[in-house]
Amino acid sequence: MTSSPSRSISLSARIERWPIAGSFTISRGAKTEAVVVLAEASCGGATGRGECVPYPRYGETPEATLTAIQAMQAPLAAGMDRIALQAAMPAGAARNALDCALADLEAKLAGERIWNLLGRPAPTPCTTAYTISLGTPEAMAEATAKAAHRQLLKVKLGGDGDGARVKAVRKAAPASELIVDANEAWTEANLAANLAACAEAGVTLIEQPLPAGNDAALARIERPVMVCADESVHDRASLAALRGRYDAVNIKLDKTGGLTEALAMADAAGALGFEIMIGCMVATSLAMAPAMLIAPAARFVDLDGPLLLARDRDHGLRYQGSLVYPPDAALWG
Repeated sequence: MTSSPSRSISLSARIERWPIAGSFTISRGAKTEAVVVLAEASCGGATGRGECVPYPRYGETPEATLTAIQAMQAPLAAGMDRIALQAAMPAGAARNALDCALADLEAKLAGERIWNLLGRPAPTPCTTAYTISLGTPEAMAEATAKAAHRQLLKVKLGGDGDGARVKAVRKAAPASELIVDANEAWTEANLAANLAACAEAGVTLIEQPLPAGNDAALARIERPVMVCADESVHDRASLAALRGRYDAVNIKLDKTGGLTEALAMADAAGALGFEIMIGCMVATSLAMAPAMLIAPAARFVDLDGPLLLARDRDHGLRYQGSLVYPPDAALWG
C-alpha cells in the first residue's frame, strides 16, 4: 500500500451545507440539509480532497471536526504521511476527510487512479440501495411506489409499528429486494415479532435492530433474516465481539476513519466470515467516491447519499437508475 508523499503538505478545511430534497427521517429524527466538512491537502501543485459527515450519535460536531482536521496542519507540513495519520488521529469523521484527501493527493501526484496505487480491483458499476425514509405505513408506501422500479430498497424503520411499515413497503414494491435499517430502535421485547415480520415480507437484511452495547440478545435468538451491525461496528478492533450476534457488517468511512482502515477492515471482516455492506451518510459524491473501492468486496452497496440531495458537486458520481458508476478523476482518486 502506498502512503502520502513525504513532501510538505498544506491543508485547508471548511464546513459546507448541502440541502436535502425534502427531508430525511430515521428513528433519531429528521433533517433537511447535509452538513459536511471538506478537507483539501495540497502539494506540488496538486490538491486532494476528502469529505466527511460528523455524526452526533458518536459525539461529533462539524465545528469540532473542523478543528481536529486543522490541528493536523503542522504534522503534515513536517512530512507526516497517510500511514502515520492512522496513529495520529482516532477513527472518526475528521480522520476520514483527511485520509481521503491524502489518498486523492497521492493519485494526482502519481498521475494514476488510486485503486491501481493501492493494488485494489478497479471499481465497476454496481447496484446501490435507495433509501425510503421513516414515516407512517401509508407515507412510506407512497414513497416506495415512486421507487419501486429500483432493484434494491433500504427501508428506515423506527420501532413500534414496524411490522405494518414493512408490509406496506413490500406491497408497494413487490419485485424489489428489501433491506431494512432499524437504527437501534428495536427492543428485546419486540425483536422476535419484528424479525418475523421482516422474514414474512422477504427482507434480505436487517441493520442494527438493537442498540449498540445492548445487543447480546441477537446471540440467543434464531435469526430468520441476515442481521448486519452498523452502530455496533466501527473498525477492525470491533469485529471480533460481533461473532455469533451478526451475520454482516456495515462499513462506513466516517466510522472507520477513512479509506485506509476501511480497506483493511473489509479484508478482516471477510476473513472472519462476515458479509460486507458498504454504507454512507447523506453527503455529496465526494464522500461516496472512496467508498466505491470497497464495493467489489461488498454483498450490499448503499451509496445513495447524493440521490437524496437537492444538488450534488460538480463532476459527481453518475447514477443510472440503481447503477452507480466509479468516480471520474475530476471528482476524486
